[in-house]
Amino acid sequence: MSFSLSYARSVKRLCGLISLVVMTASVACAQSVASPEEWIPLFNGKNLDGWIPKITGYPVNENYANTFRVEDGLLKVAYDQYTGEFNERFGHLFYKTPYSYYRIRVEYRFVGQQAAGGPGWATRNSGIMIHGQPPQTMGKGQNFPISIEVQLLGGLGKGPRSTANLCTPGTNVVMDGKLITAHCTTSTSPTFDGDEWVTAEVRALGNSEITHFVNGKQVLRYVMPQVGDGSVSNFDPAAKVDGTLLSGGSISLQSESHPVEFRKVELLNLEGCMDPKAKNYKSYFVKANNSGCRF
Repeated sequence: MSFSLSYARSVKRLCGLISLVVMTASVACAQSVASPEEWIPLFNGKNLDGWIPKITGYPVNENYANTFRVEDGLLKVAYDQYTGEFNERFGHLFYKTPYSYYRIRVEYRFVGQQAAGGPGWATRNSGIMIHGQPPQTMGKGQNFPISIEVQLLGGLGKGPRSTANLCTPGTNVVMDGKLITAHCTTSTSPTFDGDEWVTAEVRALGNSEITHFVNGKQVLRYVMPQVGDGSVSNFDPAAKVDGTLLSGGSISLQSESHPVEFRKVELLNLEGCMDPKAKNYKSYFVKANNSGCRF
């Protein structure tokens, strides 16, 4: 009888040990197997649902002269319905949801001719604005949101003109240990003349690191995005507290007087459940938000 009891206890301990090993192995496997990336299409190819226009001189949600539109499955920025010259009517199309830790990827190309009266520097010029202020906080006459601009440029057929550069409307960054106050910093990308489709991607990690990529290759990196500098006008002073680190914010696409088309705008959220036992755990998350974990 005592032998049977001892045997039973040994078997129980062994089973417990096996269960622990299996559970540990399952967690290890969950941590080591890469999760499929779940990219979110911000542009649905049909309409501008989820997007908010803000054009200089007009209130939020007024899409002057149908500047932003969807045709042939493309998100287009166009000026053929403008009355008179461009007249510094810079515009931005904001996505409805702000993000902090993410990758955003667009496929774009420049087409046609610049709008009459567009400034020379804006020829074949657009951008992805990240870590920006909400459009509702912009003044009616404000030209650019306080944000980090991933500047998109097309070649002019006159030599090098890189894309996915950095510009800083109302902001600064740190690069190689130094505060960068120059308005624009060029990337190491090649030049793209003509109407070739180009893929630009940005990896934003809150207020720490931001990296630019062109056609999959890294072309620029910096850290500590923050409010500062000039190059933005008619803003509410309450929205511009210099030195404030930017941990996230709005994402928008620019309208700067040259027609541009986007055939893809997608985002990979890098913030979410980081508990490997949860059903919605993703190995590529870098910022934990376990309040939404599902078990």
